[in-house]
Amino acid sequence: MATESLSQLVAQRPLIALHLGAALLALLLGAIVMLRRKGTRSHKAIGWAFVALMATTAVSSAFIRDYRMPNIAGFTPIHFFTAYVAVWLPIGIWRIRSGQVSAHRKTMRGIFFGGCVVAGAFTLLPGRFLGNLVWHQWLGV
Repeated sequence: MATESLSQLVAQRPLIALHLGAALLALLLGAIVMLRRKGTRSHKAIGWAFVALMATTAVSSAFIRDYRMPNIAGFTPIHFFTAYVAVWLPIGIWRIRSGQVSAHRKTMRGIFFGGCVVAGAFTLLPGRFLGNLVWHQWLGV
């Protein structure tokens, strides 16, 4: 059932599928980069992949609208995270490039927890598209 609804999601709502895929991969890679030793080649490689995935997640979310919830032109409160990531992601990159390691760490942790964990939790609320997909169709709750 989950595979069938996932293939339907890709076919019927490719933007949401792209957003979901990028967000889930960013969550996974973000967790890995948080747990591993910092400053290594692999940290930098995984970090750049995380940046690309978060950028993809933010850009794709800017085109996803929800008119069923309280909104302004289809933008709901969850779109705050789109703006948050769009602003802070380049700042995080600039901070590490300018040698501000502690500020970079703080910025990237904020992006991970705010942009992945908190936004992900809001996305899975009942009544939201992905929340209904996960809780009702995939888990049968």
